[in-house]
Amino acid sequence: MKSKIQKLTSSSVGVVEIFAEIDELMNGLYPAELNVLLPAIEVDRDNVGFYGIYLEDNLAACGAVIFNQDSDGPYGELKRIYVKPNFRGLGLSKAILSHLLAVVTERGLNKVMLETGAKQHEAIALYRHFGFYERESYGTYQPDPESVFMQLYVADKLTEI
Repeated sequence: MKSKIQKLTSSSVGVVEIFAEIDELMNGLYPAELNVLLPAIEVDRDNVGFYGIYLEDNLAACGAVIFNQDSDGPYGELKRIYVKPNFRGLGLSKAILSHLLAVVTERGLNKVMLETGAKQHEAIALYRHFGFYERESYGTYQPDPESVFMQLYVADKLTEI
């Protein structure tokens, strides 16, 4: 299957549907009040890069990076990294994550952070594979046993490759 990562907007084919699928999954795993789900319209903001992979005319995978700033400086926050179940096992999550990290470095940033659910074992393993490590909560997130907060300095990862 030939695929290409492309920049998406909220009106790209399949975006509303894949966001609904992600929301349904997250709301089935965690109490709705704990979910911090990026609305589809937010991917159109200037500080967001949203990308996807189409296979068989379906949006098979997606991921976003939000460019933020805190007291330590600028960083990228990863959101909405997801691969539809019938497209798993093809390396799409690694492709999306690699692309998002490249986008972060192209913007001249080094620090990447994310929050994921404690029940997202495959996602946590993927992030660890890429060199992410656990950290305390950040930004507007509160500490929560259902959440895992992770961080990566991209320059450190690039020197290992």
